[in-house]
Amino acid sequence: MGKNIAVIGAGSWGTALAVSLSNAGHHVSMWTRKPEHAAEMKATGENKRYLPGIRFPKTLTVADSMEEAIRGAELVMFSTPAQGFRGVLTQALPWLTPEMVLVNVAKGIEQKSLKRLSEIAEEYIPGVKYVVLSGPSHAEEVGKLMPTTIVAAADDLELAEYVQDVFMTDALRIYTNTDVVGVEFGGALKNIIALGAGISDGMGFGDNAKAALMTRGMTEMSRLGVAMGAKEETFAGLTGMGDLIVTCTSMHSRNRRCGIMIGEGVAPKEATAKIGMVVEGMFTAEAAYELAKSVNVEMPITEAIYGVINGTVDAREAVIALMTRQRKHEKEDTGIR
Repeated sequence: MGKNIAVIGAGSWGTALAVSLSNAGHHVSMWTRKPEHAAEMKATGENKRYLPGIRFPKTLTVADSMEEAIRGAELVMFSTPAQGFRGVLTQALPWLTPEMVLVNVAKGIEQKSLKRLSEIAEEYIPGVKYVVLSGPSHAEEVGKLMPTTIVAAADDLELAEYVQDVFMTDALRIYTNTDVVGVEFGGALKNIIALGAGISDGMGFGDNAKAALMTRGMTEMSRLGVAMGAKEETFAGLTGMGDLIVTCTSMHSRNRRCGIMIGEGVAPKEATAKIGMVVEGMFTAEAAYELAKSVNVEMPITEAIYGVINGTVDAREAVIALMTRQRKHEKEDTGIR
């Protein structure tokens, strides 16, 4: 029997999952903060702004208000940019009940607090039934029912399995995990490395450079994640290496596309504006840089990318600095300076 599901946020990823859930027989009500966007989707039967060409099933409706979307829902999926998650969650609080399962699909670390999104949810709703859905997944492909595999992670395995059952389809395979810390850090930190991969491409470097960037970037991701309580093996899975590969190599990736423009000499703010959607890596780079300093973890690639996007380091100088660092054995990195 289909579930009543609220989708908060109507970007490309939220829309793709809303369509997938509707096709699976669930009743989905999707809310967007812009009334004109809602009216446009109602009139056209698709999200022309963020996922054009993907028609809405009959069981997918567009709500006029957040209250209308959430009331009566069994599961509430948040699909808003990571930096806006706190604000949207507090806006939704009047209609959220203890029985509702909250699924978050955003990837990032909050800048000022340096908190993961699950920590923000727990801050407002102690004991919240929280699941993070993450992995290598372009909205454009999920919307077209192309085979995709992602992970549902929760501290409670039964809760993760519940979300697995709700979201799984012939085209969308869901694995479960109980390492919420690792899954959230994997999804957030890979966007920084994808920015770097794009910058490398934009500067005209080749596959050798990108392979090194991705491999050593994964070392940094794992290093910080483990220092924060994640399991190292999580980063070898879908939400670590899998998501890193797809984000660093595809033109669907807005982080990589933004990085390419920066590497070509476009100012970071201008590059972000040209993308037209939130580039999470631009925010997460600063948060990860500050977090790494706070726990004394070495992340030279992240530090270099942060310097490039905030304008304190020239991209070519950053590459030279990385290539001429102190000699090391590949496995000697402990993360402690």
